[in-house]
Amino acid sequence: MNKSDLIVALGAKKNLTEKQATEIVDLMFEGFTNELKNGGRIEIRGFGSFTVRKYKSYKGRNPRNGEQVDVKPKKAPFFKVGRELKKRVDGR
Repeated sequence: MNKSDLIVALGAKKNLTEKQATEIVDLMFEGFTNELKNGGRIEIRGFGSFTVRKYKSYKGRNPRNGEQVDVKPKKAPFFKVGRELKKRVDGR
């Protein structure tokens, strides 16, 4: 499922126009993004949680020419699946 599929499903389920459903999905994603940008954590009970992981700088290697390069420190979003979602996917 992609964002467009989510918008269509939300519109059909709640009898919303495409514009209304798009606004809801965009608002939700914007809220998630802002919370993670500010170092926060998002927890959706029964689904999972989103956090930001920080990675230190390290020495990497360019795969094209084998030269050593410095990789800068970075932050990346991380998702940890919830126990209930694991059970549902597994069919229990």
